[in-house]
Amino acid sequence: MTPFPRRHFLAAALSAAALPARADGKFRVVASFSILADLVAQVGGEAVTVTALVGPDQDLHSYEPRPSDIQAVAGAELLVVNGLGVEGWTARIAKAAGLRRAPVVASRGVVPRKGAAGTAEQGETDPHAWQSVPNVERYVANIRDALVAADPMHAVLYQANATTYLAQLAALDADIRAAYAPIPRSARRIVTTHDALGYYAATYGLDILAPQGMSTESEPSARDFANLIRQIRTQHIRALFLENVSPATLVKQLSQETSVKIGGTLYDDALSPPDGPAGSYIAMMRYNTGMITAVLR
Repeated sequence: MTPFPRRHFLAAALSAAALPARADGKFRVVASFSILADLVAQVGGEAVTVTALVGPDQDLHSYEPRPSDIQAVAGAELLVVNGLGVEGWTARIAKAAGLRRAPVVASRGVVPRKGAAGTAEQGETDPHAWQSVPNVERYVANIRDALVAADPMHAVLYQANATTYLAQLAALDADIRAAYAPIPRSARRIVTTHDALGYYAATYGLDILAPQGMSTESEPSARDFANLIRQIRTQHIRALFLENVSPATLVKQLSQETSVKIGGTLYDDALSPPDGPAGSYIAMMRYNTGMITAVLR
């Protein structure tokens, strides 16, 4: 990822100081990417306005802060980030924007998953913790607590919204588990573009292979690619899936080499636009589960 130029930080910080107050009276929050923005909106409801730095169908891993993003953060009262190393720019952008409160780390308290032994990312922290619904319950509690502390005038609303949403998440978690229950554990094997579904796999009992590692910026070596083709053939993998923020080239090549069909497109690092199949976190998780289980049944 290209470092954000110092001169851009300075220029944006100077212009941000002159930003007018927002006229709608709502509590202003900036979230690092679309999935977090949805979680904030669910808890904040009508009391907040939320901006995502990385929007629907955009790749969080390749994001580079722009001067306009610093201005957005400068005009906000909270910055909500995922943590777990995925937003290496957090401290720089918060400082440049003169953020009054420390960024809210939504994943605080989540037990991180590490890269598997024998991979290029062995021992590194997997940031995609939102792919496990129980983890997102922790995200929601952290967001609720941060909003209550920063905007106590609407504390009752935030607490009520969080309680309602946590009940929806519990139902979602139960439905995902029920969807996989009829499928033998040995048959729950798929391939995706990059290793973004590790928490999902661990929570719901799948084996997921990927030609790319935990970041879409990594590229597999020829040896790694050949090993993956061998695994697909020997383990009788039944489905390959594209991802909405990753190029289709690698998976299409795997499909050609192995004659395994592509089962569709999954959403992992970003939501779809609101009118798409994954316009919210709950819609995304239900959609992905439906796509995967339809192929594995």
